Amino acid sequence: MSDAYRTVAEAATAEFFVQGSEFIGHVRPVDSVDAAEAFIDAVKDEYADATHNVPAYRVRTGDGGSDGHFLREYSSDEGEPSGSAGKPALNVLTQQELENCAVVVTRYYGGTNLGVGGLVRAYSRAVKEAVEAAGVVEERPHERVGITVDYDDSGTVRSILESEGYEFDADYETTVSFDVRVPRADAEALRDRLRSATSGRADLE
Repeated sequence: MSDAYRTVAEAATAEFFVQGSEFIGHVRPVDSVDAAEAFIDAVKDEYADATHNVPAYRVRTGDGGSDGHFLREYSSDEGEPSGSAGKPALNVLTQQELENCAVVVTRYYGGTNLGVGGLVRAYSRAVKEAVEAAGVVEERPHERVGITVDYDDSGTVRSILESEGYEFDADYETTVSFDVRVPRADAEALRDRLRSATSGRADLE
């Protein structure tokens, strides 16, 4: 599994009707299984009056393989006929090679049975249209690097972070603390550079 991956750019929804049934596709980028499940629970709570809320996700975890991550996939039919809802939703994520992505398709039954084939098409369409609305981007896994230094070294650290274009928050108190979001592949090199630039005075997490 490569370091870079495809995911949705932002949360989005898509809505349409099929023979009276309303389908609403919800999609969101997530960075953990817990985040995916929290998103699914939030949609289920918001649409508690719906006939079905069908979830699916594909999320990287840090517990598999020599490259350090494993892909966890999940889907559920949530009361729809077996294989007619959750699996088609998950298949869209798989076919588009999306990771760290969670979806829920909400259905309000409209009085007409769609049959398994009709359900497969509708649930697939809901995910496809939600993904299209969100847009797809390529991401690399990130991690947080914590840096604490005295004021004398804070300018040096800030200069390095800004020159690399990393996102960070700085907290100026008795000492200066930086909380930095760094691509995982670059994190150790950044730590080495900061140690060198501060002659080992930086406290790194």
